[in-house]
Amino acid sequence: MDDDISGTQPKYKRIVLKLSGEVLRNPENGDPIGGNILQNICAEIKTIAELGVEIGLVIGGGNIFRGLTGSTERGIDRTTGDFMGMLATVINGLAFMDCLEKMGVNVRVQSAIPMEDVAEPFIFRRAVRHLEKGRVVIFAGGTGNPYFSTDTAAALRASEIDAEVLLKATKVDGVYDKDPVKHADAKKYNELTFMDALKERLNVMDSTAFSLCMDNKLPILVFNMNEPGSVLKAVLGNTIGTLIHA
Repeated sequence: MDDDISGTQPKYKRIVLKLSGEVLRNPENGDPIGGNILQNICAEIKTIAELGVEIGLVIGGGNIFRGLTGSTERGIDRTTGDFMGMLATVINGLAFMDCLEKMGVNVRVQSAIPMEDVAEPFIFRRAVRHLEKGRVVIFAGGTGNPYFSTDTAAALRASEIDAEVLLKATKVDGVYDKDPVKHADAKKYNELTFMDALKERLNVMDSTAFSLCMDNKLPILVFNMNEPGSVLKAVLGNTIGTLIHA
């Protein structure tokens, strides 16, 4: 990024950034991981890391295999399909690790599924220590259990490490009262309380993830990852996306 942000004070000290695996897909040729897309996202992560922000990263696996949908479409048992999806998040996590390290960022990958030759096991205190030392920690392997989404994994890890906010980066620019693709008059919310989101039955995250955030008073910021500089704007507290809070 070209702008000089030296001396800039971020709003948040410790965050969890949840990325949909789909944001990595190359729209031109359908490759699961677009090299330029990966590099652009990593460049943004590097920028906020250099501001002193402690970053936990959770990446979905939908660009490679989506547990529930993939299982249904292929006739695979749900539990097996969910484990396949969790392994896909490890593949994405390793891609981010490699890209970030080549940019000079210190990274650790922790997996909820034991695979010592590939990643550290998730250990809460070790994760916090990495963050305190300025390392980006990639939380891979979901929760380690089937029937839970990566949204839930992100909410869980954010709650465990006492993150100040869960940044949910997607392909849409916030939360709407109805599908903006299907309805031209869809209204976007800039800010919502958890109770408002429940009353309006808004699809912010899956119910388990949303409940975790609400119970732990963990704010959720939903924004468009494809907007250049969006992660930095979110961390600086600029108006972007939709903020859901207690």
